[in-house]
Amino acid sequence: MKRFRKYIIMFLMVTGVYFSKNILFSYDGQIVKNEKYLIEKENWDDLVVRHVNAEHIGLWVNGKQVDTDQIFMQKNRELMIPASILGETFNCAVHLYNNTKLVLERYQTTVEFIKDTTDYYVNGEQKSTMLPMVQIEKEYYLPLNEAAKSLGYDFTWNGEENNAVLFNENQSEQIVPYKYDLREMERAPFIKNQGAFGTCWAVASITAVESSLMPEESLILAPDHMNHRNSFSNHSDEGGEYAMAVAYLTAWQGPVLEEDDPYGDEISPDDLKPVKHVQEARFIESKNYTRIKEMVYKYGGVESSIYSSIKSNTYRSIYFNRENSAYCYIGEEKPNHEVVIIGWDDSYSKDNFNMEVEGDGAFICQNSWGEEFGEDGIFYVSYYDTNIGIYNVAYTKVEETDNYDHIYQSDLCGWVGQLGYEREKAFFANVYTAESNETLEAVGFYALGKDTEYKIYVVEEFEDEGSLNKRKLVKTGYFEDAGYYTVKVPEALELPRGRKYAVIIEIFTPSSVHPVAIEFQAGETTKSVDITDGEGYISLGGTTWENVEEKQNCNLCLKVYTNNN
Repeated sequence: MKRFRKYIIMFLMVTGVYFSKNILFSYDGQIVKNEKYLIEKENWDDLVVRHVNAEHIGLWVNGKQVDTDQIFMQKNRELMIPASILGETFNCAVHLYNNTKLVLERYQTTVEFIKDTTDYYVNGEQKSTMLPMVQIEKEYYLPLNEAAKSLGYDFTWNGEENNAVLFNENQSEQIVPYKYDLREMERAPFIKNQGAFGTCWAVASITAVESSLMPEESLILAPDHMNHRNSFSNHSDEGGEYAMAVAYLTAWQGPVLEEDDPYGDEISPDDLKPVKHVQEARFIESKNYTRIKEMVYKYGGVESSIYSSIKSNTYRSIYFNRENSAYCYIGEEKPNHEVVIIGWDDSYSKDNFNMEVEGDGAFICQNSWGEEFGEDGIFYVSYYDTNIGIYNVAYTKVEETDNYDHIYQSDLCGWVGQLGYEREKAFFANVYTAESNETLEAVGFYALGKDTEYKIYVVEEFEDEGSLNKRKLVKTGYFEDAGYYTVKVPEALELPRGRKYAVIIEIFTPSSVHPVAIEFQAGETTKSVDITDGEGYISLGGTTWENVEEKQNCNLCLKVYTNNN
């Protein structure tokens, strides 16, 4: 095919293309070098489009290849890109409003594409494109060249390699503006009130998930279910923390709708099914304000923690300026309250706080004490607050419940502790048995630090520990942030009913001496952990393995997702 494309290029350069209104073009699969053809332009375009689409179309952005097979060439030789990959491709915010308007945001640029029209807008200025944004099944596609150009990228087409190449010479500039508020973008959820219960952790987590779905969907989810139907042993007045929320969500124990489990009655119905599947949660590096802002900008509210001497909207505190709804604590106390960061203002005056702070700037935070608190439930936390931004969670991949048919797991409490060999690298494996005729589609595991590299292997038929050394490499990759991730395997593995198989992760986490996440009984909170439900192995070099249930009294955090055949 590359040879054919080379002939096309040489033909255009050497002989030229002759167009005729009277002669129709008929392609028989052969183009011979240096022969002349009479081809109508329309038919020539069709020929080029057909053969470009016959091969994988590559996309390179600032020297890095984008992992996608969804780009295609449309008539007029315009490349179309799916909206679902724009955020990662261009490092920008991408959101769909009312199923008709797609909004791209990057720094001080806002681009709006309207479904089925050739008009689009850059900072309010109307422009035109040859092809409109279109919907194909559940995906939206828009012209790659126009999207790239609007966000400051130069576009070139490498016909020899069948690649689109994009470059932005200002790629290192910040992507977020100096002020941003999810309320102004229809992305801030309904304000909740935790009342007298110690459920700020559940309310904050549920609020962050709700925000991640907006503006495409506006759901009111149930913190009550998270509080009562997780696998931990805490009571409502004992509180919780973000790792518990992530465990509940990634185990598909929830979320459920608020209308199915109303808050505050201390009752949670049996057998409620989740209405969404959380497949990715990122733990943003402590006090990395730039990264926190990027997560809010691109994905929605970020759950974070503060120390609060206030217990409800009726309390007063020397750290809270009621008139300005401004809060700042500077001291040695540890975090004791969860909130959701929904925006920021770099110019928010330091004079608005009761405490004397070094400079301007504040995060805009959504609280869980009802609309009577602060600015209709919202308040401003100084950048110089001791605790804000230390612990941060963004829910970056929330999918429909038909994404996979089965989840295999043995870690309902998720990341409780860490295991390793005093090295940055380790191998770990879980063994499962197919319950029906299925295909292995994806695996889920934790990265316990930023810049984690991984390799995924499978063992199609597991017999004993020796089988783990007969592994087959299926995927390699990298995570910029710590967190829980779901990684799809490139080729689905057939799993007949009753087949015992293994998934192995080779993980490398810089500066970590225990890079493997484990679940174990670590006190009253995790006393319900069952280590008889798993079969896991760990190894330093991938040759000698030990069973973690037998040797370490723990389960490995490594899930598998499958679909029915």
